[in-house]
Parts: sequence; C-alpha cells; structure tokens
Amino acid sequence: MEIKEIQNLIKFVAKSGASEVKLEMDDIKITIKTAGDSDTTVVHQVPAAPMPQMQQVAAPVPPPVAAEPAAPAAAPASEDSKYITIKSPIIGTFYRKPSPDKPLFVEVGQTIAEGDVLCIIEAMKLFNEIESEVSGKVVKILVDDASPVEFDQPLFLIDPS
Repeated sequence: MEIKEIQNLIKFVAKSGASEVKLEMDDIKITIKTAGDSDTTVVHQVPAAPMPQMQQVAAPVPPPVAAEPAAPAAAPASEDSKYITIKSPIIGTFYRKPSPDKPLFVEVGQTIAEGDVLCIIEAMKLFNEIESEVSGKVVKILVDDASPVEFDQPLFLIDPS
C-alpha cells in the first residue's frame, strides 16, 4: 500500500465520522482511530519479515524561501527595470555550457535571438535546455556555473532594445 493511499484513507475516515477503522492486508495492518474534532491517531503494525514493495519515504523538506535570492536583485531595480529577466522554469543545477569541453552558450554582451539556448538546467539527471523567449543583448548573467537554482529564480538580464 502506497503512502498516498494511506493518507487518502485517513482523510476519508476523518470525514466519515467513524471512530475507528481497522484494515488488515497480507503484509500490513493499519488501525485508524479518531477522537473528538478530527484528532486522528494512526498506528501501523508491520510484520518483522522485510517487504520488498515497501520503501522508506522521507518527509518532504520545505523549499528555501525564494525571496532571499531575489532580494539582492531588487536593490538595483531602478536601473534593471528596462531589462527583461529570464527566470528558471525548474529547480536544478545551472550549467552555462553543454559539456566541460564545449564553449559557453552565451556571454555578457552577446546578441541573442528568440529560441537560442541560454543554458542547461539539470534536474534528476535530465538536462533541460533553457531557450530565450526574447531577442536582445545579454546584459548580466545572475547565476554562477554549476550552481543550484530554484524555481522562478532570475538567471539572465536581457536588453530587448
């Protein structure tokens, strides 16, 4: 039984108004008891024999606050307001070139066209090419090569004129 299925079962029991539900399957026993106003207690009893289909799931770690990286860029906003900011569409590792022995995709001062590849962001061993949505001149590269980036983090400043 997957963790999502267990969570859905807990929600269902809480909404149904039942005070206790026991579920026994071949490899797992679950008892869900509710007391009072949606106060839910879950007890899992797993047999001693290892189960190949069960896997440990780590609790999700909340992502760092996105305002921290954006705060330094907000200070000179008056002079950067005429530029278009290209932001990261995904979380991953930012690379300025396709491989260590290849040239950089773009450099400061280079003129780019819409659809040109600006960088690669690696996410879960997949390399995603990030293409420019605008034509213009690269004014500033805001991230160092091989640095982690967050969703919606500014990567490039482009002068569209």
